[in-house]
Amino acid sequence: MQSTVEVSENALTERQKDVLDAALTLLVEAGDTLTMTSVARRASCSKESLYKWFGDRDGLLTATVQWQASKVRGVPVNREAFDLNSLTAGLERFASDWLRVLCGTISVALNRVAVGHAGSDKHDLGAIVLENGPFAMARRLEPLLELGRDTGLLHFQGTDEAFRTFFGLVVRDVQIRLLLGDRLELTGAAIDRDARRATQQFLALYGAHTKAAGDGH
Repeated sequence: MQSTVEVSENALTERQKDVLDAALTLLVEAGDTLTMTSVARRASCSKESLYKWFGDRDGLLTATVQWQASKVRGVPVNREAFDLNSLTAGLERFASDWLRVLCGTISVALNRVAVGHAGSDKHDLGAIVLENGPFAMARRLEPLLELGRDTGLLHFQGTDEAFRTFFGLVVRDVQIRLLLGDRLELTGAAIDRDARRATQQFLALYGAHTKAAGDGH
C-alpha cells in the first residue's frame, strides 16, 4: 500500500513530521527491526494513525525516505528573469542542500540499511531509497536543467545524462566513503565550496561557451 500523503514539507502536518522524524531516528538505531509498533511507541501515537496516514510498513518507509529527501529544496525557475547567474545559483543551492543531506548521520544510516535490503527478499528499502532518493533528485532538478538548455545556457543531448554527470561531480566519493565508515567531516563552508566547485565543473562541460568553442573547429 502506498503512502496516503504526498510527502513534502507543505503537505505534512507538524504531527506527521514528528512521526517521520521518529521513524528516521529508529532507522538509525534499529535498522531492519523498525516496525509500525516501534514507530508508534517512539512517536507516542497510535498504530491506527500510522496506517491511516501512511498505509502499511512499506508506505511508512516510503514516506520516511521522501521526508528525508524533501530537505533538498527544489529550485524555482522564472523564465522571464532567467540568466547564467540564476542558473549558477540554482545549481549551487541544489548541490549544497544535497551534500548536507547525504553527509548527515540519518542519510548514512538509511543508505546502509537500504544497501543491505537490495536484492533480498526483505521489504525492498533499497528500491524505495533509489526511487525517492537519486531518481527523485533527478526529477527535482530536471526543470532547471531543461530551462538552461531551452535558453541556450546549457547544451546536452539527454537530461538524464546531464543529471548523472552533475551527480558525479557533486557527490564524488563522499557517499561511498561515509557508507564504509570513513569519519569524513565536512563543515558547512566546505560543503558550500564543494557545491561551487561542482557547479563550475558542470558548466565547463555543458555551458554555452563549450559549444561555441566546439563550433570554432
